[in-house]
Amino acid sequence: MGASGWEYITPFDGSVERALGNLHAQVFQQEYGDDDTYETLEDLYADEEFMEEEGTHSILDIKRVVHTTRPPSERRAKDYGTLRPLAPDRAAHQFGTDRPTPEQFQARLDEAYERKSGRTHPTEDLIEECRMRWTGLYVVLYTGDEPTHLGIFGYSGD
Repeated sequence: MGASGWEYITPFDGSVERALGNLHAQVFQQEYGDDDTYETLEDLYADEEFMEEEGTHSILDIKRVVHTTRPPSERRAKDYGTLRPLAPDRAAHQFGTDRPTPEQFQARLDEAYERKSGRTHPTEDLIEECRMRWTGLYVVLYTGDEPTHLGIFGYSGD
């Protein structure tokens, strides 16, 4: 099926794990709420053949948060299906601040997709920060001085 990129801006109340769980519930409802294939997210995850061979090509392929900025490795099975923070120096590089806003996050994504479509010259894009398939990165986003959202992006598929 190939690789699929995905990105989300989701509310953040101080817990990345809780934000991921809430996003999982929202995306599961959007993708499978009217489908008889899976009644619950647990049913989806229990279909190991589907999840290992095809996956959902969404945040539902990411099962847990790890609190390290160390890049994942294709040689470590435990790194697959993880969400980790974008390193602070990389966030500063991408956004020019250590407190990016949801609007800045969306603008950087839009710029990256515009470059990918060939309309502008390639540079080091935000989405290129996530280099390993079946993983994702998050950035805490601010409204004023308050952390209010997470910007989440990554890839599923091969």
